[in-house]
Amino acid sequence: MAAFDDLTTTLGALEKRRLYRRRRVIGSPTGREVVVNGRALLNFCSNDYLGLAADPRVGAAFKAGVDRWGAGTGASHLVSGHTAAHEELEEALADFTGRPRVLLFGSGYAANVGTINALLGPGDHVFEDRLNHASLLDGGWLSRAHFNWFAHSEVSDLEARLADCASSTRRKLIVSDGTFSMDGDLCRLTELVATARRHSAWLMIDDAHGCGVHGTAGCGVVEPVAQGLDDVPVLVGTLGKAFGTAGAFVAGSEALIETLIQRARNYIYTTALPSAVAVATLESLRIARTEEWRRDRLRDLVARFRAGATQLGLRLLPSPTPIQPLVIGESGAALALSAALESSGLLVPAIRPPTVPAGTARLRVTFSALHELADVDRLLEALEQASPA
Repeated sequence: MAAFDDLTTTLGALEKRRLYRRRRVIGSPTGREVVVNGRALLNFCSNDYLGLAADPRVGAAFKAGVDRWGAGTGASHLVSGHTAAHEELEEALADFTGRPRVLLFGSGYAANVGTINALLGPGDHVFEDRLNHASLLDGGWLSRAHFNWFAHSEVSDLEARLADCASSTRRKLIVSDGTFSMDGDLCRLTELVATARRHSAWLMIDDAHGCGVHGTAGCGVVEPVAQGLDDVPVLVGTLGKAFGTAGAFVAGSEALIETLIQRARNYIYTTALPSAVAVATLESLRIARTEEWRRDRLRDLVARFRAGATQLGLRLLPSPTPIQPLVIGESGAALALSAALESSGLLVPAIRPPTVPAGTARLRVTFSALHELADVDRLLEALEQASPA
């Protein structure tokens, strides 16, 4: 046990560096407002981009799913946990993404780690954007393939690293977020596709924060009419963000999906999502595809916020998405600004290292289609009052 005696010391060191993380207990459904410690706060930190997590129609579908299927599945997909509800959702998501097949996973983390490890092994090569989500990075490291960073969105750096292993006949997989979750910028998809083609590599895009938000009818940053299977062989999406439910999926060819069924340990050895979640997601997918006003609202909110923040001289990153990071720099300063906003009735937690690089602690402002333009004005006013001169 002596080797673990330093746990308390390590936790204390995190506290001193202002990097200790604490959970809030939310006392309400997620939405435009949430209740924290009995107090309603305007919520600017959810990934519920389309405002569907507490939509009554999605909730009613979930309840109907529980009545039909019960609360749990009781087994993995390959034993007895794969129901007709899962099958129907996979088919609907295949149509949504314009791909032959889809495979459901319990989470985006499981989908990313499981997919990369099913495709790569020792001797293969994986190339990852330096700001990729932790699940993508973990998947690359755990695969035991040769791991290569490339500078964030620097395709020339990726080209150089691919050139270094040009003589290799092993598999090469380029992995990138579609929308980067902490900076809010989009990957340079067209250039990534062209680079992958030149080097006989596969491209994997995790569009967790893009599905439902970008593209035709919310299809995401990978448009079916523009990027087919040859361009982006592996497409990942999540259901717990814009679609407001839970879980994730991988979309691709028949051969890819069958490979994952046979080899993705994160799929094989875990209990299937409750079927009621699949039923609810079918309804949220229908809403996301048909109610374009939700994406229009997001664009209006982002434009208003960026215009106002620019007038205030705030340090925004160049994001066209509902993720609007306000870079502060030092962790203590970010925490102080977050606390000042909370005292004004606004919930915008500070994001600190190691989630973001050292020296770039920030407030990660996120918008939902449930927000009003007046909510943006209230946030800007509070930022003006709380920000140091």
